Amino acid sequence: MSHDPSHWEAQVHAEKIDLTLSGHTHGAQFGITIAGQTYSPAQWVYKHWAGLYEHDGMSLYVNRGFGFIGFPGRVGMPPEITVFELRSA
Repeated sequence: MSHDPSHWEAQVHAEKIDLTLSGHTHGAQFGITIAGQTYSPAQWVYKHWAGLYEHDGMSLYVNRGFGFIGFPGRVGMPPEITVFELRSA
């Protein structure tokens, strides 16, 4: 687990950790969805800002969270609680 998803590329890639779970971005608490694709100001600050990312056999999942920072609400960025079921290979 790593609070900030930027940590994944900066340090985790070198360690070859299979799965990293992160949050921090809150999806900037704002987003719009066009043709099934969600856009958010968070994508201009964080390369990995929401959802699943994979690189070289490693995975990062960034949860958009359910809280807020600053503005006490969300627009087009619903709260998220993620449930994972882990299985051995």
